[in-house]
Amino acid sequence: MAKRIRDYGIVIGEGTPGKWNKITDVPGVKVGHTTIDTPDHKTGVTVILPCEDNPFINKLTAAVYVHNGFGKSQGLVQIEELGTMETPIALTNTLNVGKVHDAIVDYMIERCAGEGVEVKSINPVVGECNDSSLNKIQERAVGKAEVDAAIAGAVEDFEEGAVGAGTGTICFGCKGGIGSASRLMKYDGKTYTLGVLVQSNFGRTRDLCLNGKHIGPEIAAKIAEAELDKGSIMMIVATDLPVSDRQLKRIIKRAGAGLSRCGSYMGHGSGDIVIGFTTANRIPSCADSDVMNIQILREDKLEAAFRAASDATEEAILNSLAAARTVTGYRGETRYSLTDLYLSTMQN
Repeated sequence: MAKRIRDYGIVIGEGTPGKWNKITDVPGVKVGHTTIDTPDHKTGVTVILPCEDNPFINKLTAAVYVHNGFGKSQGLVQIEELGTMETPIALTNTLNVGKVHDAIVDYMIERCAGEGVEVKSINPVVGECNDSSLNKIQERAVGKAEVDAAIAGAVEDFEEGAVGAGTGTICFGCKGGIGSASRLMKYDGKTYTLGVLVQSNFGRTRDLCLNGKHIGPEIAAKIAEAELDKGSIMMIVATDLPVSDRQLKRIIKRAGAGLSRCGSYMGHGSGDIVIGFTTANRIPSCADSDVMNIQILREDKLEAAFRAASDATEEAILNSLAAARTVTGYRGETRYSLTDLYLSTMQN
């Protein structure tokens, strides 16, 4: 595994991470990648499996928040309307959203058929970032085989950096990628978890901040800097807290605080999107009763979750930068990792 931001002595916030310090610290969550790394293609797909059982049969309480809507994601409207999610979440590049959507439909139809459930409608959730600076995106290299492989290979201790959907992304002018982090919280003596996974592809180089230190100008002096905050970031927030979809939306909005701490002002050309779900308060697609009983946190007790979402998002972004490797794209453009540009010199 590549080094992460804590390996350089940088600790974000005061909270305690889970076992992996990843989104998969939320019980039942797994993440899989398929990475396409050829002379022409630097791209891939990352799939977040939200639970071990079938999410179509027992839907997850979910929410969406869009800071800036310059994006081509699918499935967000139904989550916003119904407050539930019924498939895994897949992340890929902009022009592959449709093909990945189709692959998730096939996967869910096959899985449901195996459990005796007929699927007549399905709402796949697919997010994207545009990796066309390093990847020949028009050839749309990600399809069903890559999605199936990512699902089959999903694990708890997954790779970060220039892998999966982050293979060709750029963040603050440096090599971006996949990053993750988590935080533990206690309510009534019980421990709960909130985890974040990001696909980072945003930011103006001069704005980059590292745990409150404005290092952007130093990085900009070394590279062909990004002059605008554009390109997008997908932020996936998972938790096992017993919350309603409305409370969950309040929580995931705080991912924007972590994003801003890294230096983003959520510019015109950046799609800054948060998708959140909780493994508590599952909603069965079929039930004997018209009325359901659920548990939710008191509203004034959401503070710890707000901080967890903010801190874990900031650390996830920094992990995406720290774990990334330097990559040269199909047109000969090289994007250097933050480790090569800055982090490795901190220990010397």
